[in-house]
Amino acid sequence: MKIVIFGGTSEGRELSCELAKAGAEVVVSVASDYGVEEQGSAEGVTVESGPKEEAEIRAMIADADTVIDATHPYAVIVTDNIRKAAEAEGVERLRLLRDESRISSEGNGKDNLNGAADIWFAEDAEDAARMAAQMRGRVLLTTGSKDLGIYGGLLDPELLFPRVLPLVSSIEACEAAGIPHRNIIAVQGPFSEELNKAVIREYEIDVMITKDSGAAGGFPEKISAAKDCQIPVIVIARPEEEGLSFEEILAVCREKMK
Repeated sequence: MKIVIFGGTSEGRELSCELAKAGAEVVVSVASDYGVEEQGSAEGVTVESGPKEEAEIRAMIADADTVIDATHPYAVIVTDNIRKAAEAEGVERLRLLRDESRISSEGNGKDNLNGAADIWFAEDAEDAARMAAQMRGRVLLTTGSKDLGIYGGLLDPELLFPRVLPLVSSIEACEAAGIPHRNIIAVQGPFSEELNKAVIREYEIDVMITKDSGAAGGFPEKISAAKDCQIPVIVIARPEEEGLSFEEILAVCREKMK
């Protein structure tokens, strides 16, 4: 049984290893060499690197029995391309869902997580940037490098402190957004509550912008740190989607391999 996993997440890496141990031929597709490094090597798992459009995905999955979308919950364009490709090739597609937090997006400014600092919900990066502009002050961005141009255009780059992966492409994105090098925090996560607090205090952060990346992405630790440091958090709401848990997908695939 051949299974193609579109990964880049810790859950996807773990799933690929479990399925290979169960006897499946596993091919993992990641977007970059960094993803290859994180995936590591495992017996029975082949890794391919590079971003892929719908046509490239179709070619890759044409002889697969099952396709698993284990990409980041906010990678909506990639997820849509995987769905379209799987439908076109007539291949079963399973979407791996990352556990969400227990906070509620009903209303803004409420104590939604055990008395945490105020949590505000934004629809997207532009919405989050506008909220941060109203709150004023120094902003810790923990949303990656993809939308730095939006934040740099709507907020004062001197007040932006992006925490990004230690990659050349991430630094270049910061430079393109006009963010001073002294403000760039290039380090790989996820991070402990203590490290989050240290960053907030060291850079005198007034507001944090993040995504609901779940426990695997260190989201609870960010919220706890903000609570302790008494700063508000702007959370970009996770896109709604349907799928299966890690355990459910593993069970489905193991059943098919019998």
